[in-house]
Amino acid sequence: MGIIRNFVKQGLDLGSRFRVKQPQVFDTQAAVLRRLIERAQDTEFGRTYGFRELYFSHNIVEDFQKKVPLGDYSTMFPWWQKAYEGEADVCWPGTTTHFALSSGTTEGSSKYIPVTKDMLKQIRRSGTKQLLAIARTDLPKEFMTKHSLMVSGSTDLQFNGISYSGDLSGITTSSLPFWFRPFSKPDRRTRKHRDWEQKIEEMVSEAKKWDVGMVAGVPAWIQILFEKIIDRYNLNTIHDIWPNFKVYVHGGVAFAPYKKAFERLLGEEIFYYDTYLASEGFMAFANRPNSEGMALQINSGIFFEFVPFDRENFSDDGDLLPQAKALSILQVQPDVEYALAISTVSGAWRYLIGDTLKFTPGQDLEIVITGRIKHFLSLCGEHLSVDNMTKAVNMLAENYGVSMLEFTVMGEPHNGLFAHHWYIGCDHEIDTCDVKEKLDNYLKEINDDYAVERNHALQGLIVEVIPNQVFIDFLKLKGKIGAQSKFPRVLKGDLMNEWKEFVSQVSLRPVSL
Repeated sequence: MGIIRNFVKQGLDLGSRFRVKQPQVFDTQAAVLRRLIERAQDTEFGRTYGFRELYFSHNIVEDFQKKVPLGDYSTMFPWWQKAYEGEADVCWPGTTTHFALSSGTTEGSSKYIPVTKDMLKQIRRSGTKQLLAIARTDLPKEFMTKHSLMVSGSTDLQFNGISYSGDLSGITTSSLPFWFRPFSKPDRRTRKHRDWEQKIEEMVSEAKKWDVGMVAGVPAWIQILFEKIIDRYNLNTIHDIWPNFKVYVHGGVAFAPYKKAFERLLGEEIFYYDTYLASEGFMAFANRPNSEGMALQINSGIFFEFVPFDRENFSDDGDLLPQAKALSILQVQPDVEYALAISTVSGAWRYLIGDTLKFTPGQDLEIVITGRIKHFLSLCGEHLSVDNMTKAVNMLAENYGVSMLEFTVMGEPHNGLFAHHWYIGCDHEIDTCDVKEKLDNYLKEINDDYAVERNHALQGLIVEVIPNQVFIDFLKLKGKIGAQSKFPRVLKGDLMNEWKEFVSQVSLRPVSL
């Protein structure tokens, strides 16, 4: 407890931040870190960074942060590549046989993230905890005997002769707890399909045989599945075929843009549970329905650190600066944006996962995902985050009473200065000029820096309103159709040029402000 007393003496007013006691949570996280270091002390990584001596440290978090550098995928790649090639005891004890292909967006080549047996065990435990949280909701007694539809990646994993790789959802779905298998849909044969459209078609064909109570998956693909089922069977809502559908577990992207269109497919109100299951592990989940925040899994084999997402720690391109400092869970504050770094039972060490988050005020250290480290715009100091963008688009959708499911933004030169170029997905006729004016005003409300720069270097705003299908078609072109794929909210570099070329081929024209 000595380190905690030191922090308190430095003037940290912990009691005013959250209802939970941060020192107790810190102790739990420090114990997690100590167990991680103990397990990995004889690995190559552990020997390199002196884990055997570090294990006996009285201030293990502080000393760990001094010894092991913060990093990202490029930092861990040389270590993980050895494990991928079959070498044992590299970053975690034993041989790692499974690797999750990072999916998320269309950008860049796939990354191979190690998924150890210990990590799979932790994911199953966290999944069980979430099921128990759902069971405590005001649901009919028979709810837990209904089918659970899990729209995941293919369980037919790629094998290179040494290790298996695929979507994390495919890896985890192929190793479901035995007690859950009778309730899980679709069947094993359908789960194996790598052809996403064939998988969707088979789920549509089988839908009438199921009594679904819970659905889990990325919003865009669940919506497409529901629409196809409703169309196939000439239904009014999805509840006409699944009257016991009560719970939707979503993740991967902010659900708010999809909610209005999603609820048009329902015949009654349901419960929503957000979840944060990334390729690197099961980070957090909502433990009560329709909650804004998600509870971090602080005792599930993951040690969390938080790097303030500001100019002291990151460049304007989102690159970690050499002097960057990470905070422990003892030091975080609500409504401050942090980049998340993790150390895990899969052999990730002080690894920046790429996501940014905030702690919600007045809650029990609950988080909301705000975006990606690389997915923001700061051409001239406006520092527009994905969270800002999503809020503005939601305000637009509410104003017009329509659904705006997808959007993406890019920065570009404009009359010797700069402009933001927006593409917004909407399947209704809408006045683009009015959209531009309202979007500009909403962004000024949300972000003071943006408001200032709109009078200076950020001179242009270009908006194109296009069908949502254009976004889906581009994902198809990039070979990114699948359970965990989603469209990047900010485009840069080669991907930006590919998108602009693709959109130009469908003869859409921008209107400038």
